[in-house]
Amino acid sequence: MDYLEFYGLMEEPFSQAQNLKFYFNSAQHSRAMLRLMYAVDTMKGLAVLLGEIGTGKTILARWMLDNLPEAEYESALLVIIHSQITADWLLTRIARQLGIENPAPEKLKLLNQLYNRLIELHDKGKKAVVLVDEAQMLRSKDIMEEFRGLLNLEMDGKLITFVFFGLPDLEEHLHLDEPLAQRIAIKCRLESFNREGSEGYISHRLRMAGAKNQFFSSRAIDLVHIYSRGIPRLINVICDNCLFEGYLLKQKSIDENLVKAIAADLGLALKKTEKKEPVKLKSVAQPGAPKMPAEEAGDSTEAELESAMSKAIISEKGGEETEELDSMLDNIIKTEEKAAPSKSDQKPSSASESAKKAEEEIDRILDNLDEQ
Repeated sequence: MDYLEFYGLMEEPFSQAQNLKFYFNSAQHSRAMLRLMYAVDTMKGLAVLLGEIGTGKTILARWMLDNLPEAEYESALLVIIHSQITADWLLTRIARQLGIENPAPEKLKLLNQLYNRLIELHDKGKKAVVLVDEAQMLRSKDIMEEFRGLLNLEMDGKLITFVFFGLPDLEEHLHLDEPLAQRIAIKCRLESFNREGSEGYISHRLRMAGAKNQFFSSRAIDLVHIYSRGIPRLINVICDNCLFEGYLLKQKSIDENLVKAIAADLGLALKKTEKKEPVKLKSVAQPGAPKMPAEEAGDSTEAELESAMSKAIISEKGGEETEELDSMLDNIIKTEEKAAPSKSDQKPSSASESAKKAEEEIDRILDNLDEQ
């Protein structure tokens, strides 16, 4: 007996495989699909869907491709698997995806083949659409210029529409060719699920796998949502492990303790943040010397000294002024040592004035460092 039989399931509900049967049409996925379908239906030219890792961009791309009627669209899905692809490779792949059997090796001839093919599709009343998944891999200006060139192929409107699916980095990469970035007609984003979305996602996948009831307690779902941060891919990982571990323990219901254990095993458990004690400067007064009042040189410059030293360490352009700052810090320390009252009851007023002047000089140097 495996865990599918133990829980009465027909297939794995939380497999990482891109199975369209398990596509969860959440509110945000539905909104994104409506916008993207509007873009291809009206031949807007370029639409973009952004989302973090694991939020469901790929399955949405496949769902969209599966739902474009063949009678109306000549559609294709192009997956970018490497960031070092060339513009020539890209054009050849697009040509093949659109039905050109023998793409020419020469670029000008290939572009002519593409144009003629797009005209042919247009005359048949079909719309050419290319979905590009993992589009954040497109990182060269040359490739972006090629996309812009293809979007310039028009008759009484655009002859082709591209839909890019990618990580948020894609937005920056599109600006490698500013005219292309300005051609974005539709842009939408996929976010991680909220608590209700996570529960709906889990229930949907269990139902599609043949589950008769909900195996996860309410508190267990709370923790799955927290540990996964509402990211569908992580929800799959946690829930799949919970079902398998539950089967090993002969536990029909998945409770919060099991979710905690699985999250810990996967390295997803929340870590407590440790509070660090503030760094304190050690007193530079002579041993046995009484502490000076707060308004005197020693205590009044502790905060300024700490700030000054921090800026001096991280400054990359300090040059001579950083060395000058180090010298000033040494002078302040020497001033404090001289200012420390001895048994002969020295007056601290002159030391206080010296330290005050030193503080002003440090402020001047720090201002110069900030300007650099």
